[in-house]
Order: sequence, then structure tokens, then C-alpha cells
Amino acid sequence: MEYNQLISQLTPEVYLSLKTAIEIGKWPDGRVLTKDQKASCMEAILCYQSMKLDSQQHSGYMPDQCASSATPTKTDEQVIKIH
Repeated sequence: MEYNQLISQLTPEVYLSLKTAIEIGKWPDGRVLTKDQKASCMEAILCYQSMKLDSQQHSGYMPDQCASSATPTKTDEQVIKIH
């Protein structure tokens, strides 16, 4: 079976399990992931994301505009300056 075909057949549950394993560094049974296993899992989840998810759902997604540069909203807060 070709790699891309294998990735396209992953279920959302398997994808989430691989993603969790990378996040915590362990398999569901508690065994620690090796460096090679982490790399393989990362490649698989990134390929899955590019095939099946919207860009906003990708790991590390950043919106086009920084939240700090957005137009401020009016609040009832009062600024107090301390000299």
C-alpha cells in the first residue's frame, strides 16, 4: 500500500491517538515513544491534516492578523496612571 493511500484511510480516532501520543510522548499503554516513532507520527499527522482538514485546523495554525493589531473594542475600563 502506498503511504498517501495509507494516510488517507486513517480514521479521525487514529489521527487523534497519534496526535496525543506526540503531545505527551507516550503511547496509550504508557510506553514512551522513541525518537523515530515521534518523527513517524508527526509526519503522519501532518500529512493527514493536509489531506483531510481545513487549514485553520492544522497544528500550529496562526491567523493572518495578530490579535494585538486588531482594532480595540470599547470597554468600560478606566486607565489609572501612577506617577
